[in-house]
Amino acid sequence: MHCSNHSGPYEASLLATIVIATATITQPGAWKTKLSWEELVAQKKASLEETLPSDWRLSKNLLQRYRPSSLDSRYTPAQGELLHDIPFISDNEIDITENNTATQLIGKLAKGEFTAVEVTTGFCKRAAIAGQLLDCLTETFYSRALERAKVLDDHFKRTGRPIGPLHGLPISIKDSFDVEGITTTCGFVALLEVEKPKKNAPLVDLLLDLGAVLYVKTNVPQTMMTADSENHIFGRALNPLNTALTAGGSSGGESSLIAFKGAPLGVGTDIAGSVRVPALCCGLYGFRPTADRIPLFGQESVRTEYVYRGIPKILACAGPLAHTLEDLELFMTTVIGQQPWNYDSLSFAVPWQTRFEQKNSTDVKLRIGVLPEHPGAPLHPPVRRASQEAISLLEKASHEVIHLPQDPATDITLGNRIAYQYYFYGPKKADILGASGEPMVKSVAGGINPLSTGDLTVDPQADLTAQIEGLWSARAKYTDAWRKVWVENQLDVVLCPGAHCTAVAHDTWGWPFYTAPWNLTDFPSLVIPFGKVSKELDPEGFPAKSHSQPGYDPELTDGAPCGVQVVTPKFQDETCLWAGKIIDRVLHV
Repeated sequence: MHCSNHSGPYEASLLATIVIATATITQPGAWKTKLSWEELVAQKKASLEETLPSDWRLSKNLLQRYRPSSLDSRYTPAQGELLHDIPFISDNEIDITENNTATQLIGKLAKGEFTAVEVTTGFCKRAAIAGQLLDCLTETFYSRALERAKVLDDHFKRTGRPIGPLHGLPISIKDSFDVEGITTTCGFVALLEVEKPKKNAPLVDLLLDLGAVLYVKTNVPQTMMTADSENHIFGRALNPLNTALTAGGSSGGESSLIAFKGAPLGVGTDIAGSVRVPALCCGLYGFRPTADRIPLFGQESVRTEYVYRGIPKILACAGPLAHTLEDLELFMTTVIGQQPWNYDSLSFAVPWQTRFEQKNSTDVKLRIGVLPEHPGAPLHPPVRRASQEAISLLEKASHEVIHLPQDPATDITLGNRIAYQYYFYGPKKADILGASGEPMVKSVAGGINPLSTGDLTVDPQADLTAQIEGLWSARAKYTDAWRKVWVENQLDVVLCPGAHCTAVAHDTWGWPFYTAPWNLTDFPSLVIPFGKVSKELDPEGFPAKSHSQPGYDPELTDGAPCGVQVVTPKFQDETCLWAGKIIDRVLHV
């Protein structure tokens, strides 16, 4: 993720590199699109209209009333009487979608209190509303979902037992996951002409085997490498808490839909913060696990897995977003309990460890290392206030807080620079934007990144072998420096902000200062919502500090959610969620 209002020749060339390094088409010989990009988009929009049930369409009057008229319109469609003004969603469906977590839903489905059809219908309708108001969806397959829900209900009536631990639970998935017969574009117009997937991604099959119901794919940014989820095909995913602010990216469609309660649980992907940033922006819980604990193969019809696996890279990973930490744990335990290594050869055969189940007592006290505020990435006032309040609450609860010193070896800006060199180096692949001739959206065209400082870890002009060796060495030293921090301080977790800012105005997000380093080290990390922006408590705004940092506007961001991030070393996913639950209880007494 990298976006700003500013760019230059160096940034533009780097952006071009990442655009063509992000994916490679299945059929390289048929790379130039036959129609103009405008014609392709027009055709797709027409087909999307046809897939939306006619009686689920919002009237022009409702759209004028509830859909923001411009990007700077501050509106909160997640609140108020909106749903009660919509004739096709019933009070019972509103109650099902509004007042039940994923964990509560599967409990009621397993007991027969809800049917899979009524739960699926409720979330399909609510997702359809969200899609029309917030542009958070890409592909929808409501009829397929309802047919599956009926099969699940028939089985339950016949046997009295659910099919799997996620029986009847609707789950949304990011656009990048392949679903048989459903288009995958990842925000690229040219990929509208690519053949539809002939099989599901392994995670899709796994979720279906667990009994889940899949019904929508969610919006992403063009290139999937900015913090604003906008593309020419499906528009911009809006933040339902405040439509004048970004919903985050690249899993912004997921965060938008879930925050609107159009899904109880969703799956995004994260390579620089793309699960955690959207969770932070929309006041959700988001988890980035160790790479390859959740199946990632089958990402996109364009097979990006081969790009990432061909030479050493920072691996993207799949992770959940939800309204509660309990629901994140539900996802992790059920997915890994299904032995994902039997679905995806690249997934680690590491079962979920249950040794922490006996440690949930309030008597457990954590040793928490607090990351210092970086002078090069100063926190926005409400973020600083929320972080200080969280630390104070943890100390009052007798958890041991260790304030870590500034250390050049673990500097977060160093971590960002190494990470971005990984994102940009390597063989160039097909130019997907050039294939259709579509222009870059604003956040992509104005993209900036830590490499623009010129402070490079490895010479980008060196041969590939030298770059691989140099980056591996830099990454290893950085990761080992963090290992020493944990060992020497005997830490359970590190606590830091999810970002130096909250959700900000569209197209102004800067570096992913506090998320990308954990992708570089492959450390599990969890965002917990805590606190909100208050123009009364933090009234003094300031302009953007640099191209890398958005300014603070207390009026615009008033009420936006803040959050903290919990981090553990690689493969300590269970520790991250276990400690996260303890911290979450302290912060939300």
